[in-house]
Amino acid sequence: MATANQRRSRAAPADDKAIAPVVVVGAGPVGMRVAQELCRRDPATPVVLYGEEASEPYNRVRLSSFLVGELSWQALTRDSALPPGANIETRYGCRVTAIDRESRCVRDATGFAQPYSRLVLATGSRPYVPDIPGIKLPGVYTFRDVRDAHRLLARRVRSRRTVVLGGGLLGLEAARAMQRFHTEVCVVEHYSRLMMRQLDEGAARELLARLEALGIEVVLGDGVKRVLGDAAVSGIQLRSERLVECDTLLVATGILPNTELALAAGLPIGRGVRVNDRMQTPDPDIYAVGECAEHRNRVYGIVAPGLEQATVAAHAITGGRTRYNGSTVATRLKVVDLPVFSMGPVTGEETPSFGRAWVSRAGSSYRKLVTLHGRLVGAIAVGDCPELSRLQEAVMRQRRVWPWQLLRFARTGSLWPEEEMGSVVAWPAAATVCNCTGVTRGELGRALAGGCATVESLAARTGASTVCGSCRPLLAELAGSTAVAGPVRGWKMLLGSGGFAALATLALALVLVPYTVTVQVPWQWDVLWRESFWKQVSGFSVLGLSAVLLAMSLRKRMPRVRLGDFSLWRVAHAALGALTLIGLAAHTGGRLGANLNFFLMAAFLGVVALGAVAGGAIALEHRLGAGAARLRGTSLWTHILIAWPIPVLLAFHVFKTYYF
Repeated sequence: MATANQRRSRAAPADDKAIAPVVVVGAGPVGMRVAQELCRRDPATPVVLYGEEASEPYNRVRLSSFLVGELSWQALTRDSALPPGANIETRYGCRVTAIDRESRCVRDATGFAQPYSRLVLATGSRPYVPDIPGIKLPGVYTFRDVRDAHRLLARRVRSRRTVVLGGGLLGLEAARAMQRFHTEVCVVEHYSRLMMRQLDEGAARELLARLEALGIEVVLGDGVKRVLGDAAVSGIQLRSERLVECDTLLVATGILPNTELALAAGLPIGRGVRVNDRMQTPDPDIYAVGECAEHRNRVYGIVAPGLEQATVAAHAITGGRTRYNGSTVATRLKVVDLPVFSMGPVTGEETPSFGRAWVSRAGSSYRKLVTLHGRLVGAIAVGDCPELSRLQEAVMRQRRVWPWQLLRFARTGSLWPEEEMGSVVAWPAAATVCNCTGVTRGELGRALAGGCATVESLAARTGASTVCGSCRPLLAELAGSTAVAGPVRGWKMLLGSGGFAALATLALALVLVPYTVTVQVPWQWDVLWRESFWKQVSGFSVLGLSAVLLAMSLRKRMPRVRLGDFSLWRVAHAALGALTLIGLAAHTGGRLGANLNFFLMAAFLGVVALGAVAGGAIALEHRLGAGAARLRGTSLWTHILIAWPIPVLLAFHVFKTYYF
């Protein structure tokens, strides 16, 4: 990697885009992701990376774990390394002071003018400190960067009582960290509940109960009127006039995007630097990503959307056509050691019109789903939730939720049967494994196929686990999984029976068997559906086979019944289903009938067709993977749903035939 002096000695003229490097301003997680993606997509592209902090890049998302003592400095910086041999010059501890758009260069604090071919602003944000009397007294802290973390590390040993102003995610994590040395901690939140933007009232109550169980006092629906003290903080006065004593005040009331550099350069500013779907400002050579960027009138205050934006910007710079359409924000973290997940519109203030909310308190967890027109658009889970990644994928894709799934959710807190949860190895390809970076099971599968065999190599190839690290156990499970799922027992017979049933269903629906037009043929086949005797033989055969099929389908639903291998029962069920179609063809000659007969025939054909699809998916699951598992689940439940009316329709059919 070239040194700064070597790079400066051969700096390109400002008007030569072919030689001038891409300059990235900001060495936080999003700026680092831009540099990494540029290197990965086009290793020949020279990059200059500016970072205002003198320390090496670190993972800001995990600063609270560093403050608590769960994470070392080495672990905090481990996943922020640049690729070995990358054509990237780093200038840490060097602030960019101005952008000269006319000359296409930036000026830094040393006075050097650095030309750029493209400029990426990843300047992030700073803490928002409300204008409260006394807020500048010694003993008032913020928690945003590593300098804040080191100051708080030193302070928490001496602090006897700390007040945290702000009941959002960062404030609660800071409260937990400050409590480590038996410090009394009080959280003040001016909203009526904690994590107002991520949790509804029920989930917030669960979180409040956990905080109180840990001995953290929480004041809701009140704000700070003034900070008390002469030479240092001695307490705060709330708007309710209550006085709260403290020797430390930690302000965690939100962020402000760092837009001063862009504003001075004449770029349009709203809440952030305004960008289009390619993350470009109105100056096509300047991009903005992360917490300083405003896309479609929205500034995202968390890292995951910024990482998506960084990938889009790098793709656009290297000639790609990817566009950023916004992010479905997901919160998936441990708050005071309590797993909390929130995604989509879940609060009462956000729930869309005509949306419906479903709440389950099964076990020790709180879960909520929000559906719109039968599709999943939001979810909350407080407490352990094994299906979290699948739930996140379902919200992201707005999967359809069926009535029987909602009944299961109300009873168990889960949309899917326990046996379908499975290991991450069996997750759908579209399921998100790493929430922070958006890496899916399919991407990790391709990395595994490409030779990545360790957590570190998977992280380096895909970026998974490089932000909060909560998905590292899933990567370890993937990296350690060498077993390949084999076919189910009797899969060939199951596939053959299903294939025959599918073709027979199609034939019955489309082909009409003609009547015999002459007595010269050796066998008058139409007697099968014209003469009463043969119609009764075929009709009662179909009825008997249907009863047997119904009884066989109970085998899986009756765990105490262990007669024979279930896979063989399943093959027999499929074979008898195909045989039933032969009886149905003999009974009707392919005629669907009208009114009651038509509905009965349609139900029969629908049940057999969906059963054939489910059987084929089961038989080929070892080859088709997660896609077959999803197809199996959908077709199987639809198969069962359509089968319910058949006994009633059959009873009316028999009654009509013999009564009239």
